[in-house]
Amino acid sequence: MLYLHCAFGDPPAPVRKTAAAGRIAIIPQAELDAARLAKAHGLVTGNQLDQEALLQLRQALEGFLDAGGRWFFNGHVVRPLIAELEPYQSMRNPKRPDFEQTRLAAHPIFKGIEIAQLETNHGVAGFYGRGANPMPAGAIAVTGLRNGTVPVDWVWHRPGGGRFFSHAGNDLGQAGREWDLPPILYARIFDWTNGGPCLCV
Repeated sequence: MLYLHCAFGDPPAPVRKTAAAGRIAIIPQAELDAARLAKAHGLVTGNQLDQEALLQLRQALEGFLDAGGRWFFNGHVVRPLIAELEPYQSMRNPKRPDFEQTRLAAHPIFKGIEIAQLETNHGVAGFYGRGANPMPAGAIAVTGLRNGTVPVDWVWHRPGGGRFFSHAGNDLGQAGREWDLPPILYARIFDWTNGGPCLCV
């Protein structure tokens, strides 16, 4: 499983700890190529991803998913990295109530976590997300903003194979720091990307 490091500085502590345990491989984006993707079964990318550069690997990304891979995507879609992804759409003129979250489907990443713990960062709303990446046909909305009408989190079981989780905001693993949630969120993101359950029942 690959964690693509795209930012300056070290990856977050929970990511480094997971890598030290041998569960994931942290690689700089510049080192990702088609051969490495072909050997991977999971991919986690952050909101500082260089999408212009990654677009050169679109065919390999499609092949990775077609083979059953899972991709956890943080951030705004700005380039068509795989078929059926469309550019991020921000909420127009958002007000504070628009940042309140609605849980639209159960998912193991969020099991037992109160929505209120993710809505703010040190009491300020809007860090979790301010819009959505449009959902492909067949995707399932997990978390919505603006009374549930803006699917900031969704998961897509691609007809051709593979699964794609979209979190259209800052890296999800960094949310809920006031409640020490990052280690839990990162662990669950990696579990899901590694082949864990898709939807709770």
